Amino acid sequence: MNDGILVVGAGAWGTALAIHCARAGRPVTLWARNPAFPGGINPRLPGAALPASITVTSRLPAAAAITLLATPMQHTRAALAMDLPDAPVVLCMKGLEAATALFPLELLQSLRPGPAAVLTGPNFAHEVAAGLPAAAIVACADPALRQFVMGWVGTREFRLYGSADPIGAQVGGAAKNVIAIAAGVAIAAGLGENARAAVVTRGLAEIGRLAEALGGRVATVAGLSGLGDLMLTCTGAASRNYRLGLAIGGGASPAAARRSIAAAVEGMDAAPALLARAQRLTPPAACPVTAAVAAVLAAEMTVAEALASVLARPEREE
Repeated sequence: MNDGILVVGAGAWGTALAIHCARAGRPVTLWARNPAFPGGINPRLPGAALPASITVTSRLPAAAAITLLATPMQHTRAALAMDLPDAPVVLCMKGLEAATALFPLELLQSLRPGPAAVLTGPNFAHEVAAGLPAAAIVACADPALRQFVMGWVGTREFRLYGSADPIGAQVGGAAKNVIAIAAGVAIAAGLGENARAAVVTRGLAEIGRLAEALGGRVATVAGLSGLGDLMLTCTGAASRNYRLGLAIGGGASPAAARRSIAAAVEGMDAAPALLARAQRLTPPAACPVTAAVAAVLAAEMTVAEALASVLARPEREE
């Protein structure tokens, strides 16, 4: 299948991408560690139907035109160690590897350098699977590769924009999950809509500072991979990170809150990893919201203590 799309990972997002690509008329192979879901559909996509044109398999094809890697961030290293086809890789996960604090593209380049891009944006899997309108960005330094990916994956309903700033795109995709936890805590703790708006707005400024300090662009954070993703993740009921924050703000321990989600919650791993990256910089990048979330998740602070730490920061110009 040298002219088709390989999607690695049959979670909700990988399955949704496979359905979307098949709907667009592309030949699709969906690699699944467990291809035995009823009808081939991940249970987190209720009501979705897997097109008959998709080949679901636990064996990787020898060739593909493009590989969409849609595994959870903490499983990405193992996925990259597999015998993937010699084709451009599009990284479709968000976050950082917990053990190394590497972003997806950094991890890929350390293991198997080659043509690669990042696909990120404000996308709930169940809506993409349903064919509802959505937009995302394809980020990489190579304009020809951006156009190649956009041509293979983009459609009128799933509109893709190119970005030459993969660093900013990855920072936005990872950090928005952390800010969403804080937004959920604010609502469940009874702090109100004003407080959530403040968390999201100051979180956006924090993401911009960190992106720029790491070599990205502040302007990228104002787009789909930053502001757009924040709007969705900090308010949408389907957001696992927001729901985790709601549980913690309602009194659950971080461990109990994570168990209640019963799925990967990338913000829990991203918060300490992002904080570590920020503190390695010279000078360190100020990330007070991320620091507060990381402290709460590590049980180093209560919600009340974390709130007090943020409110105690000195007044300054915006």
